[in-house]
Amino acid sequence: MSARKTALDVLIACRKQAAWSNGVLKEYIARDGLDRRDAALATRLCYGVLQHRGMLDFYLQQLLTGKVKDLHPVLRDILHIGLYQLYELERIPESAAVNESVDLAKKYCRAQRFAPGLVNAVLRNAVRTKGTLEKPVSLEDRYNHPRKLIALLEESVGKELLEPMLAANNAMPQTVVQVNTLRITAEELAEKLAQEEVKACLHPWMPDCLVLSNTGSLEKLEAFRQGLFYVQDAAGKLSVMCAQIPVGEAVRVLDCCAAPGGKTFAAAIAMKNKGKIRSCDVHSHKTTLIQRGADRLGLDCVLVREQDATKKHSGWQEKMDVVLADVPCSGYGVIRKKPDIRYKDPAQMEELPSLQLQILKQQAQYVKKGGVLLYSTCTLLRRENEAVVEAFLKLHSDFSLEPLTLPEVFPKNTSGMLTLVPGQYDTDGFFIARLRRKA
Repeated sequence: MSARKTALDVLIACRKQAAWSNGVLKEYIARDGLDRRDAALATRLCYGVLQHRGMLDFYLQQLLTGKVKDLHPVLRDILHIGLYQLYELERIPESAAVNESVDLAKKYCRAQRFAPGLVNAVLRNAVRTKGTLEKPVSLEDRYNHPRKLIALLEESVGKELLEPMLAANNAMPQTVVQVNTLRITAEELAEKLAQEEVKACLHPWMPDCLVLSNTGSLEKLEAFRQGLFYVQDAAGKLSVMCAQIPVGEAVRVLDCCAAPGGKTFAAAIAMKNKGKIRSCDVHSHKTTLIQRGADRLGLDCVLVREQDATKKHSGWQEKMDVVLADVPCSGYGVIRKKPDIRYKDPAQMEELPSLQLQILKQQAQYVKKGGVLLYSTCTLLRRENEAVVEAFLKLHSDFSLEPLTLPEVFPKNTSGMLTLVPGQYDTDGFFIARLRRKA
């Protein structure tokens, strides 16, 4: 099965089903039985087109005699795949990029008999004119972020960090994994992965963390099946580190919005598999995934439960040493991993701060006197981050912000809040706030 065909199928599914590209991509790579090399190419093509669609359209308009918007959507996808290979992938032979795209047009555009000829003509024209076309000037065209979203992000991160962040959003995301130190060290795991032809490098500032390449399907790796690591960005792991969870059989922790489970697993390993951590999600299929992950990693201190984070659980009142509240958010910090987030209407996200505050107020009830409430999101918007924390503190005088203990690469923190912006520390965009309940 062709990597290019898989990538095209994913692009079509994302458009027709409004599905997230990362989930569909994983499903289709398995469906088509792609090997490690083709899986990597399909991933690169799919993410690359979604990340650079505006720029590709800008060039495509110069190569067409008609208008880009008049093209059939599938034909436009095929041209995007071809152009992305020609303009962004140096190792792909130009002839392969052109010929494979023409073949896709023959298979997918049978009702448009002119399509293969058009694809051939446009891409060969792209080869001839490479480096001579007018280049995009606006941030919108250069980085393929809608104008409204750019303005929204600039309000929160500032003008200085805006363009590096937009560029980082269009970079290929790293595969970052956390080591299950209950079973193996980072150095031992790197050696074991090398035996499976996977390159593993120590993360530059996060302990017990590896950056992988040449992975293929992670689930097929023996080291994965043995529960020696789990997938989690350094930013997510950092939030759990900031909670400074104590170790002991009497320790009780709650992860209220736990899926897909990374913070639960990080907490359980930090607790040395002692005490108890309640790992909750509102959806039963997600709690099943969390349980499966905990079992694979051998974390029997994890107790998984289906629970709505906005609903009261009377048995947990003031029982938890630490509550982790990584709440639903707009997700603008993970655009590099979910490039299609940028196309969602920001207006649909405006009610999120109300939900986030509701969750935070409910989860605060479970924190012991003297305990910690750790609030986090994977977005960059102040209205979902600092503003929610400030609104919560106005209603809860028994909580206060507490400085964060961070790795040496970060400046000293005194505010108790931290926003990680893509392009700064090579992480996802993330927000962390540590709140202490008065003893």
